[in-house]
Formats: sequence, structure tokens, C-alpha cells
Amino acid sequence: MIVGERKPLLELKGFIEDYHKVLIVGCGTCATVCFAGGESEVEVVGSALRIAFLREGKEREILEDCVTRQCEPEFVEKVVQRVKEEGIEAVLSLACGVGVNFVAGQLEDVPVFPGINTKFFGATVEPGVWVEMCAGCGNCMLHLTGGICPVARCSKSILNGPCGGSSDGKCEISPDVDCAWVLIVERMKKLNTLEHLSQILEPRDWSTSRHGGPRRVVHEELKPVETGNEQE
Repeated sequence: MIVGERKPLLELKGFIEDYHKVLIVGCGTCATVCFAGGESEVEVVGSALRIAFLREGKEREILEDCVTRQCEPEFVEKVVQRVKEEGIEAVLSLACGVGVNFVAGQLEDVPVFPGINTKFFGATVEPGVWVEMCAGCGNCMLHLTGGICPVARCSKSILNGPCGGSSDGKCEISPDVDCAWVLIVERMKKLNTLEHLSQILEPRDWSTSRHGGPRRVVHEELKPVETGNEQE
């Protein structure tokens, strides 16, 4: 999932300082799971902002909403309609950066502010703890490394590791960081696939996955069929 962390209240307050009617919108998927922007967090942020403005004697109308996902048109549509119908001046999105981008694209003349800092693609390793496990690099090599990603989980993103800087299974940068290549080797021993590591991987061509504008995936069979009007 995409892991995020809520921005400080003072920063959020600063975003909407000049607007009198603001809608806070949560996201019911990733942001909810990591306790950064779900329905509960929307209520907490809304209450805190109201109190902050009241203390300064400023009148602000803070509205609240939460949709299933802020990255799909069918769910964002009701937010767009509400903004237009209720004369909302600004939106504070508690979704990941994707959600903020997408909602902003639907609201041409209404500012959309980010309510959380998007951190990484990760997983829950224990209650309240999330760890990065994927860099979204676009050329997955997990079949060669026992299902453990060296791009995201190795501190140096080494493709043909280990580097020799680990100690007792921990990375040299910190005793709290596991050496990804120790994890890979131990995992592949258990799978009896250690011989795969004898294959030397060539340097990655990052130009195909990191540059050249926004990446996209297209399934032609899912796109709506265009029907043109016949000319008389």
C-alpha cells in the first residue's frame, strides 16, 4: 500500500488561512489503513482546525467528507459535485499524492492542498509500524531475489550484493536496518534457489522508468469503444 503521514496542524492551517469555506476529504483505502487520512483522521483534523481558528476569533466553515478512493473518477465525482454545489473555496485532501493530483485535476478553479506526506510503498510489519518494500521502479526483479526487493530495501539499491558493509545481518548505516542482501541470501537458501545469484545483473536503464514524463499502464481491452457519428 501507499504509506503516508499526516502533516503538522500548523502547516494545514496555513494552507487554508485565506479561505472561508473548506472541505476536508479523506481516502478510504491506503490513507485509512496507515491512520493518516481516513474518516477518523478527517474528524480529528476538522475539529482541530475549527478550534484553532476559533481561538483566533476567525470564522471558518470546515466541512468533512471521505470517499473510497481519491484516485478514481467514480468516487471523486461526488466531491467535485459537492464543491460546485456548496460553493467550497478550497479542498484539503488527506489522500496520498496521487489522490491530491487526481482531485486537483478535476477541480480546475479550486485549490487542492495535501494533508499528508506520501512516504513510500510499504507493508505493515507490526501494529503501528510500516516499512518500505517497493520502489515502483517499473522493472520488477523479485523472481531473481527471492521476493525481496534490493532496489527499495537495500540502502544503496545494489543489484548484485551484498556490499560487505553489513554486520550481524544489519546494514552499516544503522543497527535498526536489516541488510536486504542478507535477507535475500537466507531466503534463497531456504528456497534452494541460491544459484540464481550467480547471474550478474546489468545496470538498470533508469531512463525507461524514471524519466520521460508520467508513466502509464494501458489495457486497450478496457477502454471504452469510441463510436463516431455518421456524417450525412
